[in-house]
Formats: sequence, C-alpha cells, structure tokens
Amino acid sequence: MPAVTEQQTTFPSEGVRPKPRFASIGSPYFGILLAAMSVIVILSNIGASKGVMFGPIVTDGGFFLFPLAYVIGDVISELYGFRVARRAVVSSFVFSAFASLAYWVIIILPGFDDDYGRAKQASIEGALGPVPQIVLASLLAFLAGQLINSWIMVRMKARSGERRLWARLMGSSGLGEFVDTLIFCSIAAPVIGITDIGSFANYVIVGFLYKTLVEYALVPVTSTAIGWLKRREPSYRASGDESLPAAS
Repeated sequence: MPAVTEQQTTFPSEGVRPKPRFASIGSPYFGILLAAMSVIVILSNIGASKGVMFGPIVTDGGFFLFPLAYVIGDVISELYGFRVARRAVVSSFVFSAFASLAYWVIIILPGFDDDYGRAKQASIEGALGPVPQIVLASLLAFLAGQLINSWIMVRMKARSGERRLWARLMGSSGLGEFVDTLIFCSIAAPVIGITDIGSFANYVIVGFLYKTLVEYALVPVTSTAIGWLKRREPSYRASGDESLPAAS
C-alpha cells in the first residue's frame, strides 16, 4: 500500500502586518494639494481675525475654511506618508508667514493724506493688523495638531494596510483637532475680542466639535478623493500588487 504523504500548506503569519504603501511626490497631484492647503491656511488666518457669533455660539471668520486644511492633510498623509505631510505643513506656514510679512509692509507704506486715504488706512490696519498674532496661533496649533493627526493616520495604516481607511480618517481627527483648537484659541482669543472665561470655553468647545464633526461628515468625500488619487498616482500603483478599491 503506498505511503500516504501529508500535503504541507503554509499560511501567512498572523503577526506579519501589511507594509503601508505611499506614492512619491513626482506627480502633479502633490503640488495641487500643497497649493490648496497653503491658500486655505492663509485665507483662514485672515478670516480668523474677525469674531463671529451665531446666537450663543462664538467662533471666528475662518471657521468654514480651516477644516478643509485638515481634510487635505489627511489626503496627503494617506497618499504620501508622514515625512511628506510634515513638509506640506511646514511649507504652508512658510507661505503664511510670508503673507503676514506682506501685510505688515502694506500697512506701513505711506498712504494718501486725505480723508479717504486715512479711512482706508484705518480699515486695512483693523483688518490685517491682528493677523501676525493669528498666524502665530495658527502656526503653533496647526503644526502640533496636523502632525499628530498625520502621525496617527500613518501608524494606523501600518497596522491595517489599505483596509479601514474610514477608521484612520475618523480616529486621527479627534486628538489632532483638540490640540489644534486649544492652542489656537488660547493665543487668538484676545486678538478677536474674547476675554472672559465663558466665551473662551464656548470658543474652544464649539471650535473643536465643529471642526471634528465637519471632518467626520466629509469622510465619504475624503475617502472617494483618496481612492481616485490612488488609482491615478503611478508611483502608488507601482508600490504594491494588490488591487486598489475605489474607496476603503
């Protein structure tokens, strides 16, 4: 009777994690994302110099723009990794600092010495004068918050690979947005006229909840955009063999 041989079947080790894939920055997509992030941050800094009230809710004029910068940061982190995301954050604030310097030069330039010129000068000083402090608040807050956000996303991707993108987008938002909001509000509140504890607490809590909920609401859009970019980034496709879903 012939000997029965046992067929050996190998299984991948459960402890082996899928290696995360990232694209290079040689394609035009990264440049577009970086430009969009920089413009949004600069406009947010201008808008943040104005205090805004919706009934009992206290916020600032940049409230509808700033969450978009985090969404773009999520896209950059997922596609290109932490080092490129860090470069994008630093670059955005270099441009923002340059804009703030330009505002200062515009303010000190001699204007027309008539009633209209003096009124215009006062308006420009009122609108752009506080911006340098807003830029400082935004610089420290966004740098800390976005780097935390990006680091968490990349670490979660190292565990799950291409799966559970929605969990990465939602899981990274909470801590990053909280750190961002607390630092920004602490520095920016006096500039926009928030001086009492109640209004400050309102400003922090509303800002944190609003920005986080906006990011959560945009998760389907962000996931779809990431899936679209992954399929079109040649270097991302080349970094792995498995097929890419339209949105994870």
